Amino acid sequence: MITFCAALVALVAGYFLYGSFVEKVFGADTNRRTPCFTQRDGVDYIPMPAWRVFLIQFLNIAGTGPIFGAVLGILYGPAAYLWIVLGSIFAGAVHDYLTGMISIRKGGASLPEIVGDELGSGMRLVMRIFALILMVLVGTVFVKTPAGLLESMTAGWGMFGSAGFWVVVIFSYYILATLLPIDALIGRIYPVFGLALLIMAVGVLYGIFSNDGWMPEVTDAFSSHHPDRSLSLFPMLFVTIACGAISGFHATQSPMMARCVKDEKLGRPVFYGAMITEGVVALIWAAAAIKFAGSYEHLGEVMSPDGKSNPAVVVNLICRNWLGTAGAVLAILGVVAAPVTSGDTAFRCARLIVSDFLHYKQHTIGRRLLVSLPVFLVAAVLMNINFDVLWRYFAWFNQTLSIFTLWAVTIWLARRGRIYYVALLPALFMTCVCTAYIVVAPEGLQLSQTVGCVSGGLVSLAMLAFFVRWYRLFKQCGNGKTD
Repeated sequence: MITFCAALVALVAGYFLYGSFVEKVFGADTNRRTPCFTQRDGVDYIPMPAWRVFLIQFLNIAGTGPIFGAVLGILYGPAAYLWIVLGSIFAGAVHDYLTGMISIRKGGASLPEIVGDELGSGMRLVMRIFALILMVLVGTVFVKTPAGLLESMTAGWGMFGSAGFWVVVIFSYYILATLLPIDALIGRIYPVFGLALLIMAVGVLYGIFSNDGWMPEVTDAFSSHHPDRSLSLFPMLFVTIACGAISGFHATQSPMMARCVKDEKLGRPVFYGAMITEGVVALIWAAAAIKFAGSYEHLGEVMSPDGKSNPAVVVNLICRNWLGTAGAVLAILGVVAAPVTSGDTAFRCARLIVSDFLHYKQHTIGRRLLVSLPVFLVAAVLMNINFDVLWRYFAWFNQTLSIFTLWAVTIWLARRGRIYYVALLPALFMTCVCTAYIVVAPEGLQLSQTVGCVSGGLVSLAMLAFFVRWYRLFKQCGNGKTD
């Protein structure tokens, strides 16, 4: 319990201390006019209150990651607490904040355009394809995930309790959320869902303190406690807990909210603050899962009643046992709404990415439909793929995207004489993690952990050498950039 409480305090302190530092490094300027005023179009560029933008950003990036990922991640032991705290403060929040703020400076540009400006036209094309694939994968995954949850909650309702019915309902909502102005549907329902998710987290936090049970401490954090001993702490933990620490998907969402922020000084509470809030939610669910189960082995058993890991089972049991009837309602609103409110903005972001690189205006619903229709058709086809395979592809694309983003942000800061280490260090770490993961993972090369760690370290060193060489040439040429 001491480790958990210290971790909560550290996350909050990180927002005020390191968040303020990163804001100064970027140079947020309250006197600059933001894109919601300079490019206002009544569809995507719309000034919105800070609290509403924060809740939309929070739900955009949350998905099921800070809940399900944290429940799966605590199986590795209290190292999950450390990764959530350090990852959120020094990697995830920096990644989300700087992406959002650079987008504001570039008139609300989407992620591929930001990366392309810094890493070259070839990488711009790669990122357009890469980000678009990720958005379609996210949208597809977050149709099937909530549909499956709703099917389990509505068993016995006949045709209205089938996964097929819920797929149609959710997909129909996604189409509307993608095509309508952002304040017409998303801006109205997100605050409700966001508050439900936060209230559920507060209720679970109360349950952690009011129920007896065992919780791990930091002294056990440096070895894996996972019941499956073949899964090593590094790099598996750092991919399992993604949205609760750092996620490439977030970088696609920050530019969408950059088009609605009214003041650059609101960037820290909206972008940095949403990630820290997500870290708090992840920390709460990690602690709740292990305290509810009482041991790593029992948590694994509770999570896998049919032999397949399903963290939704644990979440449902915690809500019902700790929060009663109200918990069941909040579970539906929170656990189901979380993936739905990431899936809809994933499709919306896909539309924006396509329209940005085609320079195709989106002021009429017909134009928005023309861009969106191929995306919806591809997603409909992907729904027929085995979910486990789909999820693994999503996870790999997600974390790899964060590497591209962090390197682009590092270059942006270096070109302007800013303290680029705030992005360089997490860029190196995530390069090492993702390289090691693809080397050791069951869906990767399946080599030993030693080979994975060495490979990750070598690739990171190579990337550092490329950066140092580029930076020296850049300084010699004196090709500085201004905002």
